[in-house]
Amino acid sequence: MNIPRSVVGFLSSRGLVMATAESCTGGLIASLIADVPGSGACLDMGLVVYSPPGKCGLLKVRAQTIEEHGLTSEEVAREMATGALALEACSAHIVVANTGIAGPPPQGEDLAPGTQCFAWRYRRRDGEYMFSETRVFDGDRTTIRQNAALYALSRIEHYFNELPNARRRASPSA
Repeated sequence: MNIPRSVVGFLSSRGLVMATAESCTGGLIASLIADVPGSGACLDMGLVVYSPPGKCGLLKVRAQTIEEHGLTSEEVAREMATGALALEACSAHIVVANTGIAGPPPQGEDLAPGTQCFAWRYRRRDGEYMFSETRVFDGDRTTIRQNAALYALSRIEHYFNELPNARRRASPSA
């Protein structure tokens, strides 16, 4: 199965547009989509925000979030997705964000090599919805980054299909 081609088909068939806010994958998620013919109709922007000042300045990730949870955390990925979707220039319906480490963790951090944190934020007429998860990938830097990018894409349709359940969980009557 060609994941990027499948994602472009899914997005195009529903008139949806995506954007990315990438750290560890360094633009691979957007690049994989851009490789598919016809992807221009469903790819709004791809942001690479590697450094803490970039995350805080461009995407409005709170420094406190980084201090409390670390750069490699679902909390940071969630704030990255929220910040990207909030950009005035962003016309996407879906933002995929990731932050992680592709090799040994920085000194003092207790993370497994290959730890990747993801967030998927969906904007719909009835509100915005967020999903996040953490995965650990094996391999060298290139393999980890490639697999993380493909994984991020593979979950777009999955979480889109979860939106009705997310809405029920969010309603007071559920």
